[in-house]
Amino acid sequence: MTQESSHRVAMIVSAGSNPFEMGVATELFGLHRPELPVPWYAFELCAETPTVRMHHGFFQLSGVAGLDAVDRADTVIVPNRPDPGSAPDPAVLDAIRRADARGARLVSFCTGAFTLAAAGVLDGRRATTHWRWAEDFAARHPLVRLDPDVLFVDEGRIITAAGSAAALDTGLHIIRADHGAEIAAAVSRRLVFGVHRDGGQRQFAEHPLPDVPDTSLGPLLAWAEERLGSDLTVTGLAARAAVSPATLHRRFRAQLGTTPLGWLTERRITLARRLLERGEERLDVVARASGLGTTANLRTHFRRSTGLTPGEYRRRFTPVP
Repeated sequence: MTQESSHRVAMIVSAGSNPFEMGVATELFGLHRPELPVPWYAFELCAETPTVRMHHGFFQLSGVAGLDAVDRADTVIVPNRPDPGSAPDPAVLDAIRRADARGARLVSFCTGAFTLAAAGVLDGRRATTHWRWAEDFAARHPLVRLDPDVLFVDEGRIITAAGSAAALDTGLHIIRADHGAEIAAAVSRRLVFGVHRDGGQRQFAEHPLPDVPDTSLGPLLAWAEERLGSDLTVTGLAARAAVSPATLHRRFRAQLGTTPLGWLTERRITLARRLLERGEERLDVVARASGLGTTANLRTHFRRSTGLTPGEYRRRFTPVP
């Protein structure tokens, strides 16, 4: 049975906070998951006051922990801002600065990036927020290197996510970083949620829709996911989609923010991670099964993607019998 982890996650809520994002964090980090072979997170909601009126005053929370929960948390999720132009609560900003000073991981969903920026912890860093507020954010916080086109940005200890649904992608990314690809995939399946929305995928902003046939990459991605160990190439993917390689490249850039080869390599690395987490010790087997071919190619791409060698990754994420 899964035991509660010593890794504490505190989510700050404030007046007007989005309940969807609170629900995402609670679902990902707060629910016990006895089916998983790893200790899970210790999760708390906290606020400056014991009662908080939520989004548009539809309901209120009572009995939440105080901001002292932030001081004992390893990961702190900051509140989003229903009105990004309003000044954040000074007590919340002080709590965020204290968490940053002691090296806690800081996470924002949607307009929560405004809260992190107001605390001064994003200066000089790359970050993202919801596309609707990108211009306003850039004007208010010129020292932050805003990337408005991606789902989330991982700067190591500070992670910022775009719109509300991107909170799911970001949370699964955090779980994968903490517990490995196999555990993140298990949680994703439990949520009935796809796992191939990497941080570099584009946000879907409002644009006029041209009168053209559906060019969704979904069917092609699903087809390729089932054949990662085979000899897939960009030319082969283009042929499967009945388009030229140049057209396929443009669609990947527009919809996923990456190239076909970049996407294919990252999915193969994810498969290699899962094989290693299951205890496979033969790197030549991992390389062939994931479609990376040779152990040298596996090592090169694996270190580039994860910062670890395959052996180091296996030792870190393989469950102890």
